[in-house]
Amino acid sequence: MSTQRDVEVVGTVRLGQFLKLAGAVGSGGEAREVLTAGEVSVNGEVDDRRGRQLADGDVVELGGQEWRVLVS
Repeated sequence: MSTQRDVEVVGTVRLGQFLKLAGAVGSGGEAREVLTAGEVSVNGEVDDRRGRQLADGDVVELGGQEWRVLVS
């Protein structure tokens, strides 16, 4: 079972940026690697687009951990 954490962002955020902001990865290069490997899902579907725009309430999953996007 995964645990979900809320991550607040201001305005828009792209998937690669969000992974770094949430602490899921340590760098943009690492974000690119996990996305290319198909290890990241958004709202239950695998997504490999680093530039995907995330919306309020989207749930990002990597390695059994989940983060919910909260746009302020």
